[in-house]
Amino acid sequence: MALLSDSEQLEVAETIQRIERETDAELVTVLAARADDYAYIPLLWAGILALVVPGAINYFPGWWDATSLLLIQWATFVVAALVCRHPAITTRLIPRAVRHWRASNLARRQFLEQNLHHTEAGTGMLIFVSEAERYVEILVDRGISERLGDDTWQDIVADFTRRVRQGETGRGFVECIESCGEHLKREVPATHTRDELPNRLVVLD
Repeated sequence: MALLSDSEQLEVAETIQRIERETDAELVTVLAARADDYAYIPLLWAGILALVVPGAINYFPGWWDATSLLLIQWATFVVAALVCRHPAITTRLIPRAVRHWRASNLARRQFLEQNLHHTEAGTGMLIFVSEAERYVEILVDRGISERLGDDTWQDIVADFTRRVRQGETGRGFVECIESCGEHLKREVPATHTRDELPNRLVVLD
């Protein structure tokens, strides 16, 4: 299932195209379902629980023999691993700092993979979202960062993050692009017509 409908993706592309007529900036939008599959998280928590539960039961001597404790340990590991594999539960088991670190790494990889560091005059801009982590980041190349500081994007990112949490990612993209465009057309105005990078929304399933 697509993260955004075809009509929402088209609206994002059209918004980028409209904004780029008024600025030399090259905008690329990337939407990821999640930054990592975190496959190790269910196994990690299952292993911890499999050690803790039999140990806690062992405080009541005479109730269980060694074979019973071993079976309980195995059962705890299997059940916990299956339960923790549920995406909603897995996400809650991961510290926020770890989730944001993984999402931030993916954003930087996408900046390079989408060739935003090779634009004319270094005016590439990435608007990145990872839905599972509820993470939004804006990355810009030197041609923009020399004219607009990082604090320029803080409120825009905060507003977009709220949209993502509310399940309104498509609307958030449009509002974010338009807000960025207000700064870009003033500080990085269009000097000539060009379109170096695709305007479509890049979706990472």
